[in-house]
Formats: sequence, structure tokens, C-alpha cells
Amino acid sequence: GESRAQPASGAPPARETRAPFRFDYERFRRSLRHPVRGGRPGEDPETRARRMKIKEMMKFAWDNYKQYALGKNELRPLTKNGHIGNMFGGLRGATVIDALDTLYIMELEEEFQEAKEWVEKSFDLNVNGEASLFEVNIRYIGGLLATYYLTGEEVFKSKVLELGEKLLPAFNTPTGIPRGVINLGRQGTRSLLSPCSGMSWSWGWASAGSSILAEFGTLHLEFLHLSELSGNPVFAEKASNPPQPGLLHPPRVMNIRRVLNRVEKPQGLYPNFLSPVTGSWVQHHVSIGGLGDSFYEYLIKSWLMSDKKDSEAKKMYDDALEAIEKHLVKKSAGGLTYIAEWRGGILDHKMGHLACFSGGMIALGAEHAAEERRQRHMELAAEITSTCHESYARSDTKLGPEAFRFDAGSEATATRLSERYYILRPEVVESYMYLWRLTHDPKYRHWGWEVVKALEKHCRVEAGFSGIRDVYTTTPTHDNMQQSFFLAETLKYLYLLFCEDDVLSLEDWVFNTEAHPLPINHTDFKA
Repeated sequence: GESRAQPASGAPPARETRAPFRFDYERFRRSLRHPVRGGRPGEDPETRARRMKIKEMMKFAWDNYKQYALGKNELRPLTKNGHIGNMFGGLRGATVIDALDTLYIMELEEEFQEAKEWVEKSFDLNVNGEASLFEVNIRYIGGLLATYYLTGEEVFKSKVLELGEKLLPAFNTPTGIPRGVINLGRQGTRSLLSPCSGMSWSWGWASAGSSILAEFGTLHLEFLHLSELSGNPVFAEKASNPPQPGLLHPPRVMNIRRVLNRVEKPQGLYPNFLSPVTGSWVQHHVSIGGLGDSFYEYLIKSWLMSDKKDSEAKKMYDDALEAIEKHLVKKSAGGLTYIAEWRGGILDHKMGHLACFSGGMIALGAEHAAEERRQRHMELAAEITSTCHESYARSDTKLGPEAFRFDAGSEATATRLSERYYILRPEVVESYMYLWRLTHDPKYRHWGWEVVKALEKHCRVEAGFSGIRDVYTTTPTHDNMQQSFFLAETLKYLYLLFCEDDVLSLEDWVFNTEAHPLPINHTDFKA
């Protein structure tokens, strides 16, 4: 961006006199190397039949949401009503926004139109209430961005830019590290020049008002695209590094990556909680699941999305992975590789379902590493994914628990009742999808199909899909919740596992942590 003088106080911003910025969608589409929904013929009938089954599951999940809960955030399939919850601060229709790109990719045209119509007519952004910055970003911002890039329909672009602007006040902290909660109302004058409008607080349970690593580290991909689409660099400045001098909206003090590069890391590891006030760690708990997970994922994905130009992100990823390999990767007595959690230097030998995305992440990163490292990381990725498969295979339902342990006598199984549930989570099939695409080992499709059968048998109910409370009993109790991420992620990754590689090709797209595809910036593309 060229440098712009600061307007005198009270004067309108200088840029308003220019022709308004317009994102060139046609040029973007020409830059893609593959048709969005693929174009390769020819696969065996069994693969096609399996893909069609997954498409039918998506239609079933959507139809029931539409019938019983349209406009609410999620469907409660047993009681046949909707659930609003408190994560999205007055925003509604989480399932609609999360499902849009999946419906589109699966060519469920009629259902996609129903969802689009809801966005046009009923999606209200003038709401009040405290929302999770992280959840709104990955589900709503991610879902709307992806659907705009896939379809070019203006309504998705205008909604996402309006919502994105409401998230900016979360960054008004002494360090520029955003707090976890944003009040979507209280916008005052809706201008980027008035920093003190939407108030933001951190979640009460995050240690003493600290910000969570996975949360503030998982804004980068979406905010770069908000800048790309709006022509306004303010979004990218908030989420990245380095600030560009001379812009109308300089970052307040510094920004996320600069803080993280500066702060001391115990053993090279990133703890889960950082203070948005002081920019130092609040306590030393490290995990690759839950509170830390997508921070690491977004480092490697930022590098891929930049067409491998963002070398800082790549270095941070490489260094972090090296520390993880050195301190957290363990092998059980039975030969299973897992990633332990680290609490102030003491290892906790448990792995959460959320950490199972790491097999796919490590494979994705290995793909682009030097030969020795590539081999080592591909093996590590396959081993972790295999361990996560064991957590499914060792349960009576063939679905995996929320967390599993490696103690004397029990491996890859949940030992506590509070960790035995399965809420339709995607991370294991996500890793199957990446490993299938990067190795074409048929076992990943085989494992994915086992999940499809288990979901049909244990989670499908009369009016949708429900999580279950105990994966170790074949007569499980249902939790009465069809999570929006089941439509965004679990069914999308399963579907892609049975697609040809050119459907949402990894050469063109990077998936955000809610499985919403965002385009890679093909810097070498000539219009």
C-alpha cells in the first residue's frame, strides 16, 4: 500500500475520495490450477458409491437442521428443536454458515440455495452479546470467505467484511494480542478510526484474563483474506507481521507474531496462555490438542497460503515442531507413537481427540521439507494417525473418545468417564484425508469408511446426527447435539477422502481450522 498521510482530526479518511476498491474475482478464478469441484473422470464404482453415501448423510443432516432448527445455531436431533448456545454472542445460523461450502462442493444445489437464501434474508449482524473471537472467526468468517471464493456471490463478501470489522476492537489491548471475547454490539460509531467501540474481555476461565494460544494464533489466514477482499490492510496488520509503515491504521503497539518471537519459550515450546496485557506467559502448560492446537496448524498453513513466501511462519513452525519432537513425542510400551502434554516440565501421557489433527498437519508440512526431514516427518505423521486410528479401533462403537491415555495397562483408551464421549469431531478423519492425498495408501480410505459405518450405526438418529456419551458401549446415550462442525468438517473431510485429488486441490486451497477452504495466493500467476 502506498503511504497515506494521517487525516487531521475530524477530517474524513483520505482514501474515501478514491474509487472504491474492488476485488477482481474473475482474475482470482483464473489463477486456480484446478476446477474447484474437480474435473477428473474415472474412479472405481465403489469409491463413487461411498462418496454418494457421505453426500446423503450431509443432505440428511442439513434437511433436519432446516426442518427443526433453521436460524438457530445447531440442531438438537432427539428433541427436534434448535440450540443457540453462548459462543457466538447473538449471531445465529452457525450451522448454515458452516454448511455452505460443504453443500456447494457436494453439489447439493437446492440445499445450497436454501442456505444462501437464509444468509440473504435472515442473517443479522446487528446483534449484541459476548462472542468468542476464535469461534466467530473460524466458523463465520471462514465459512463466508470460503463460500465467496467458491461462488463469487457478492452477498458472502459483503457479510464477511461487515462482520470482520466488528471483530477489530478485540485487538485494542496493550500488546495488540486480542482478548478472547468480543462484544458484537457496542460498536459506537462503526468506524475503524474509533478504536474504543466494541468492548472485549477474555473468557473468565482462561487463566486470569489471559489469551489462549490456539485462539489468538488462529486468526492469521482469515484476516489476510479480509484485507485481500476489502483492500484494507488493517485486518492483516492485526494478525500478522511486520506492520507496513505509513498506513492509515498503524498497529497499536505491536502484533501477535512479534510478541511471540520476543517472548521466552520454555524449551522452545509455546505455553497455552499468554497475557494480552503484559505479553508474557501466564502458566506453563503446553498441549498440541485443545488450547494450543491450531496455532501450530496456522503457522504451516500461513506459509503455504503465501505461496511459500512467508518464511517467518515456516521457521516458527519448524522450530516449534522440533521442540515438540524433542520433548513431547513419545512411544508407548505397545509401540504407539503419541504426543504427550507438558505441565510445567511434567509430562501427562494423554492425547486429546483434538490433537489428532497433527498427523495431517505434520504430513502437510513434510511434503515441502528437505529429503531427510520429509521422510522423518511423513513417518511421524503416519504413526500419529495410526495411533489415533487405534483409539477408534479399540472402542466398542469404533468411534474414538475425547481423550485417551497411555498408562500401564491401557493404551489409546480413555480411562476416565469424563473423557469417553464423542461429539462428531473431525480431527481423525481430517488426518486420514491428508494422508490419503499425500501417500495414496488405501488403508486411509478403509479407515475412513469404518468411521462412516460407525456414524451411521451409533450417531444417526431419526432427525439428524447426535454425539454419544460413551464410545465404549454399543448402546450409547446420545447427547442431543448435531454440532455445526459435523457439517463443516467431519462430512467434508470424509467426502474429500473419497474424491479425486483435484477436488479442492491442495495446490489451490488451504483449509482453515473449521475446514473452510481459503485460496493460496498464487504469486507467480500472470493474468
